[in-house]
Amino acid sequence: MKAPIAIDVNSEIGKLKGVIVHIPGPEVENMTPENAQRALYSDILNLAIALPEYRNFVGVLKKYTNVFEIKELLQDIMENENVKHDLISRICISEKHEYRNVCDYIEALPGKELAAQLIEGIEMKKDNLTRFLDDEKYCLNPLPNFFFTRDASFSMGNTAMISTMAKNVRGRETLIMESIFKHHPTFKAKTLSPSSVYDETGKGTIEGGDVLVARDDIILVGKGDRTSSQGIDALIEYVKTKSGVQHIIVQELPRTPESFIHLDMTFTFLDKDKCMIFEPLIVNATRHLTIHITVDGGKVASIKEEKNILVALRSLGMDLEPVLCGGRSDIRKMEREQWQSGANFFAIEPGKVIGYGRNVYTIEEMNKHGFEVITAKDIVNGYKDLNDYKKAVVTIKGNELSRGGGGARCMTMPVNRDKVDW
Repeated sequence: MKAPIAIDVNSEIGKLKGVIVHIPGPEVENMTPENAQRALYSDILNLAIALPEYRNFVGVLKKYTNVFEIKELLQDIMENENVKHDLISRICISEKHEYRNVCDYIEALPGKELAAQLIEGIEMKKDNLTRFLDDEKYCLNPLPNFFFTRDASFSMGNTAMISTMAKNVRGRETLIMESIFKHHPTFKAKTLSPSSVYDETGKGTIEGGDVLVARDDIILVGKGDRTSSQGIDALIEYVKTKSGVQHIIVQELPRTPESFIHLDMTFTFLDKDKCMIFEPLIVNATRHLTIHITVDGGKVASIKEEKNILVALRSLGMDLEPVLCGGRSDIRKMEREQWQSGANFFAIEPGKVIGYGRNVYTIEEMNKHGFEVITAKDIVNGYKDLNDYKKAVVTIKGNELSRGGGGARCMTMPVNRDKVDW
């Protein structure tokens, strides 16, 4: 077991000290064209192709930081009978199981097997007429989205924030992450579900892909299909409990197409002075508001509209040079590469990021802005070392992974980063 690590994240780019991932497994192959839409996929993934891409991705992370795998963490805490019983009870209540023997069955599983089946799904026993006639294969559905570990929880300061997912099919992910943070000896972190504590409307949803920690006093939040205004209001209530002046910059997102699912599909931080943007939305949109909320002394001191995120950040002393997803020459290239998670980068440290190499115009644009281009394969095989470069973008192929609807930031949940010397 790895040494304990504190939750401490006050930026998107500080040198990474610890990150949680989940290696995609059988749960991904349990999708079919028939159930893919219910699982929130527009396509089905080929695991045999996706896994080598993913292993290069996680191989890079393991070279430079502590990497924690969800299934292993879950296996550890499932050895505690009290923790196991509590999690199973919450899952059975949340997913409203009508068959009592489902919960009895999973309660009897040994910890290692239970951890796998909670993620990969539990097949329904066709032991009576009703179940025999049921078209469903599973009584506990697989979690094919779980390798996008960013969504179910996110780190803010020294707190593990537990998401409230917009789609019920992903609710079990939040329950698992909350149990890990509360009970695993590596973390034993302070946890908070903003919507559960502060939202009284029942409409509050918030997902980690929509929350970017720009600085310890600045948070960016996307409002769209997955994060509601009520969820953001709940986050504001939490921010009111913090000392000093705090800023929340809200970016409205289009509801369609699905590539705009979260803010980090249109905007991510690359360095202390650079960010990746999908220009048609972040700079040129006229129908989608950017709103700047200032919290001071435990209350909302002001709410005002801003021209865009870049202008709002500049007013707070963060002057960022935008790098354009898809390059500068053709709106169609921008749209195609944004669809392929071309704006979704993850920082290992300031100026050293990882993303999909298939977005060739985006990578070319980054190179023009001073980022050396290195393949993940060269890092993993020891041919190249990030420490030899001042600025670099590490590329993973992502031809199959990107079909899941997310990129490198989506596939990572940082738990600790060094402070940034702004």
